[in-house]
Parts: sequence; structure tokens; C-alpha cells
Amino acid sequence: MLRTLFSPRLVGLHLLTIGVLIAFVFLGRWQLGVFEESGRPRAAADPAPVPAATLAPLAAQLTGDVVGRRVTAEGAYDPARQLLVADRRPDVDAPGGKASQDDGYWVLTPLRLDDGTLMPVVRGWVAASDDPAAADVPAGRVTVTGRLSPQQGTDSVQRRAEALPAGQVQTVSTGELVNLWAGEKVRPGFVVAQPPSGSLTQVAIAPPATEGALTWRNLAYAANWWIFAGFAVFMWFHFVRDAVRSDRDRGKSPEMALEG
Repeated sequence: MLRTLFSPRLVGLHLLTIGVLIAFVFLGRWQLGVFEESGRPRAAADPAPVPAATLAPLAAQLTGDVVGRRVTAEGAYDPARQLLVADRRPDVDAPGGKASQDDGYWVLTPLRLDDGTLMPVVRGWVAASDDPAAADVPAGRVTVTGRLSPQQGTDSVQRRAEALPAGQVQTVSTGELVNLWAGEKVRPGFVVAQPPSGSLTQVAIAPPATEGALTWRNLAYAANWWIFAGFAVFMWFHFVRDAVRSDRDRGKSPEMALEG
């Protein structure tokens, strides 16, 4: 049997089968990768900046198509109403609350627009609550450029067991800001300033993205290649079995002739 398995004609078959298996498995993995990639979010069009007030109407929620959009806002900061968003990293997508406890603070300052409404603006990030950069609020009329982010639910983070000091919050929640900035009309969401204000650290925010559409056809292609690989193994086994049986039968023929 071993002599048959390692005969020149079967060695060639073994090598061919191994090559086919490697190729088919690789092709299947490639198609699977294409399928997985198709489901990932993709960068969407990034239009020119528009006034924040046009995308963040009062008494409404931000729609998904405006999240991450570039916006501008003109007005004057209200330093007396500034807040620090505690337990935050300099990235909008990073977890907050206990997951980032003592990692730093977003500096949240309302910008009073020309119509009298307040647009919450994350001017930047500081590592400590007493950082002088947080208190350095630009005076007079300013034009802020940045990206729009939706409000955060008050239950979106795991909060500290102890109460926060006055002037600090855990989330940028429109409902909470309406209560804290009593008597003011607050626009939904918040603007992440780009560039940051003064010497504050930039808070990262991703541009708009669209959900990917899974291409199930590529998953089917991957399955096909792996089925072909299985069929190649079956055919290899079939040819090897027939070769072993044939050689075994030829080895028995002289003995059968002598017995006859």
C-alpha cells in the first residue's frame, strides 16, 4: 500500500490536491473577508459646513444623517453657564462614566446664538478640573466651527457612586441642560469645536458614516470555494482508493493463476 501511495503517479496527485486545497481555502477566505468588510460602516459624503441651527432645530432630536456633519455657529459664549463633563477622554466615541473615571473632562460652554438660543459646544478637553485653560473662555462674538454630535442619554454611562461637584455633569443631555440652564432655549445635541478653543486639547469626533450593506453573494462564493475544496479531497480519496485496489488485485493475480 505504501509503495502505491508513494508511486510517481500518486505523488503528483498528492501535490496537485494540496495545491488545489490551498488555493480554494484561500479564495474562500478572501470572499469571506469581502463579505465581512461589506458590513462595516463607510465614510459618507462630508458636505461643506452649514449653520448648526439649521441641523439642530429646537424641540427635536438630531436625525442620523446629520451626525458628524460639519457646522458653524456664531454668537457669544456664556462663561457663567460653563460645565465640565466628568470622566471623559478626548474622544467622543470613548466610553464615559466609570469606564473613564478620572481620565479628564470635556469643557462644555453654551454659545448664545443671534436668536437667543443656546448651542452647547464642547470647546475641548482638559486633564484636570482646575486647568486654567478651561476658564479661558473667548470673550465677545466668535465663530465656532466643528462637528455635530447627538445628545447623550443620562443613563448612557455608569455613573459614580458619589455625587459630582457643582458645575460638573456626566453626560451632555439636552434634558439635563434645560434644567441646569433654566429659562433658556437649548438646541439639541452639541458641537465639538474643531479646532479647540484656546489651549484646550482637541476632542476627536468621526466624520459622517453610513452603514454598510452585507453582500451575501460573497458569503455564498466563500461557501462554494470550500465545497469545491471538500470535493477535491473526495476525488483524491477516490483515485487513491482505486489505485490501491488495482495494485492489490494485480498482486493477487499470479497467486490465483497458480491455484487454478
